[in-house]
Amino acid sequence: MTMDSANQEVWIGVDVGTTGVRAIAYTEDGTNVCASEAFYPLLTPHPDWAEESPLQIYEAVETVIRNTSSQLRYKNKKLAGVALSTVMHSFAGLDVHKKPLMDMQTWADSRSSDVVREMKKDPALCRSFYERTGCPIHACYPLAKIIWLRRHQNELFSQMKYVGSLKDYIFYHMTGEWVIDKSTASTSGMYNEKGLEWDTEILSYAGIDESYMPPVVSTTYSHAIADAAAEAMHLPKGMPVVIGATDGVLVNVGIGAVEPGQLSGTIGTSGALRMLTKQPKTDIEMRTWCYNLTDDMWVAGGAINNGGMILRWVRDKICHYGGSALENLDIDPYDLMTMKAEHIDAGANGLICLPYFTGERAPYWNSELRGMFFGFSLNHSRSHMIRAVMEGICYSLNSVMLALKEFDEVQDIRVSGSFTKSKLWLQILADVLDSPITLPDNSEGAAFGAAVLGFISSGHLKGISDTAHLVHPKKMYMPQQENVAVYHELYDIFVRLYQNLQKEFVDITAYQKHI
Repeated sequence: MTMDSANQEVWIGVDVGTTGVRAIAYTEDGTNVCASEAFYPLLTPHPDWAEESPLQIYEAVETVIRNTSSQLRYKNKKLAGVALSTVMHSFAGLDVHKKPLMDMQTWADSRSSDVVREMKKDPALCRSFYERTGCPIHACYPLAKIIWLRRHQNELFSQMKYVGSLKDYIFYHMTGEWVIDKSTASTSGMYNEKGLEWDTEILSYAGIDESYMPPVVSTTYSHAIADAAAEAMHLPKGMPVVIGATDGVLVNVGIGAVEPGQLSGTIGTSGALRMLTKQPKTDIEMRTWCYNLTDDMWVAGGAINNGGMILRWVRDKICHYGGSALENLDIDPYDLMTMKAEHIDAGANGLICLPYFTGERAPYWNSELRGMFFGFSLNHSRSHMIRAVMEGICYSLNSVMLALKEFDEVQDIRVSGSFTKSKLWLQILADVLDSPITLPDNSEGAAFGAAVLGFISSGHLKGISDTAHLVHPKKMYMPQQENVAVYHELYDIFVRLYQNLQKEFVDITAYQKHI
C-alpha cells in the first residue's frame, strides 16, 4: 500500500469467542492500531451442558468496542465502521420481543446427543441433510438443539417465537435489524447451501417453520448503528455495522490462507483445519463440514472439540498450576508445562492421549466419545502427560487433514490460535502432519478477517484475495523425519483405539449421565 497509514480508513473487527471477545482496529494494510478484550464465563450447570449468557456477552462487546473507539480518538484515527465475527453453532430460543428465554447453548453443549443417536439410525436421512446443508449430524448444531428443547423443555419451546444465535442477537441490539449472515446460517444445519435459503423440510423436522428464522443476508451486509448502541459504545451516529461471518471461516482471511491449496490450522479452546473452495463441497464419508464465507467463497474443513481446553485441564487438575502462586512469581504456567514436555522424547514414551473429553466433532461426529490416556507404565510422569496431550490433539487434526487432502492438494498450512505461543507444539504439529507449517505475522485471524469484510463492504477492498499480500510468514516449522516416523506408528494405534472401543465409549457415557 502506498497510502500514508495515518490517513487510511480504520475498521474495528470484533471477534466474539467462546470465553472472551476482542475488538481490534485495523487499517486496510493489516496494521493493528489498537485493541481491547474482555472475558465471560462458560456455564456448565449439568453434565454435557455448556451455556453462556447472551446479555453478559453483549455487555462485554459494548465494553471492548467502547474502549477501542476511545483509543482511536486518542490516536487521532477516524473510524469507518465495525464488523463482527462470532463463534459458530450457538442457539437460544427468543420470545415474541426477541428476548432470550434461556441461556445460549454453545457449540460445546452436547445435551442433544440422544437426538443425534436417534437420527443416525436413519443413514439416508443423515446423508440427505448433510448433502443439503454441509453440516454432519451432530449435537453441536442448532438443529439438534432445537429438537432437544422441543422434547425436554416443551414449555419453553412453546414460548419460542424466534430462533436466535449469538450473531443475530448482537447485530439486532447494535442496529435494531434482525437478520443473519450466510456464514452463520450455514453453520446451523438448517440452511440449504445449494438453494441459499432455509430448508423448509429440515425446519419442519425440527418442529418449526421459516417464520422462526431471521432473513439471510451476505456477510458484507451493513446497517447503520442504532442511536442507543452508538451512545453506549462511544461511536458516531449512523456508523455502519457489517454483520460479518463466523470465526472459523474468517481465520483463513485473517492469516492470508486465501489461495488454492492453502490451509489454516488453529488450536485455541478447540481446533480446526480449513481450506477455501469456490463452491460448497461435501465428503463422501461425511467427515467434514462446509460453510459460507462470502457470496462466491466457501470454507471446507473440520473442527475438533478438544484443543487447548485439555491442556488447561492438565494445568489445573494434574499439574495444579492454576492458582496465583506462579503468577506471583511472574511465571506463565504454560511456559513451565512446555519446558517440562520438551524434556520428553517424541511419542511420550508410548503414552497416547485420546483428547475426546467433550465428545468429538470432525472427523467422527460422535458426542459419546470420552477422553483417555493409553499405555501408562511406571516410568510415565506429568511431563509425559503434558506432551501426550499436545500430541493427541495433533493426532485429531491429522484425521481432519487426511479428509481434506481428498478435496485438493495441500501446498501451505498457516497456523493461528493460542498454541502458536508454544514452539514445541508448533513443531509437534509439523511432525504429526508431516508437512511444513507457517506461522504468519498476524495471529489474530478472525478479528482481521472481520475487518476485511468491512473494507470489502465499503469498497476499499475488492475481495478476500486482496489480503494475500498483507500477511507474511514469520517463521516456518519443518517436519523432523525421525519424529515423523514415531508419530506415524503411534497415530495408527490412536485410530485403532477409537475404532475398537465404540461400545465402551457408549457405555461409559451412559454411565456418566446417570451419576
